[in-house]
Amino acid sequence: MSKEHHYKTAIHWTGNQGTGTSSYRNYERSYTIHIENKAVIEGSSDPAFRGDKTKHNPEDLFLSSLSSCHMLWYLHFCSEEGIIVTDYTDEATVIMTETTNGSGHFTEVILYPTVSVTEESMIQKAKELHHKAGQFCFIARSVNFPVKHIPTVLVK
Repeated sequence: MSKEHHYKTAIHWTGNQGTGTSSYRNYERSYTIHIENKAVIEGSSDPAFRGDKTKHNPEDLFLSSLSSCHMLWYLHFCSEEGIIVTDYTDEATVIMTETTNGSGHFTEVILYPTVSVTEESMIQKAKELHHKAGQFCFIARSVNFPVKHIPTVLVK
């Protein structure tokens, strides 16, 4: 039996400087993301596309979604396997290729999770569970490019 989960977000463009989109240079790429009962996120396009570098852009948020989805599945599987994780960080990267007509697509994501566990005997299984997390991550399973994992596991 499958279940459906529905998500809703509202995007509001805030970049009208008085003349709307009267020309390509006359408007900001700023917007806000509203999700019920959550903090508002200020967004913009990437600076390469005339965006505000101090705000989140879709590419940042997409990569963050992949990284955090992987982490949450990973922590779930560790808890089930008796792997005690005390710290988790990830320095994820994504490659986006822009085509000659201005469109583009993502070609690869690499996650670099650094995980701390409580015992040396947990290291091997802790590394292996990244593969399983990748197989279950909803977002990774929805993309058409590879999501790789290069984990580091430490004992602390």
